Amino acid sequence: QVQLVESGGGLVQAGGSARLSCVVSKRTVSMYVMGWFRQAPGKEREFVAGISRGGGRTDYADSMKGRVAISRDNAKNTVYLEVNSLKPEDTAVYYCAAQPGLIGEVTVRSYTYWGQGTQVTVSS
Repeated sequence: QVQLVESGGGLVQAGGSARLSCVVSKRTVSMYVMGWFRQAPGKEREFVAGISRGGGRTDYADSMKGRVAISRDNAKNTVYLEVNSLKPEDTAVYYCAAQPGLIGEVTVRSYTYWGQGTQVTVSS
């Protein structure tokens, strides 16, 4: 069973950046399309970004495109999310997700496995 552990959250000033990490264990991260989601209190979970198995393709939510970058280092079994120009409304729990069973350099927005999340709080 794949395990996903997020880190890198914390308190960030508005206008600053956050770099979140997701370490995949027990399975090789290259087997999975990876994604990031977020959920703010009282709001629906929303898709943020996705990345293909080899990192050749990325997918971003329209609401965050231009401010976020997803990347992966398969040798380190790690996926990253950088969020720039942070706003208070970016405050949320950010979740890492993995989807197996896909072939080639594709991205998806539906995922099977989830981490516990890491809290990002943006102060004004």
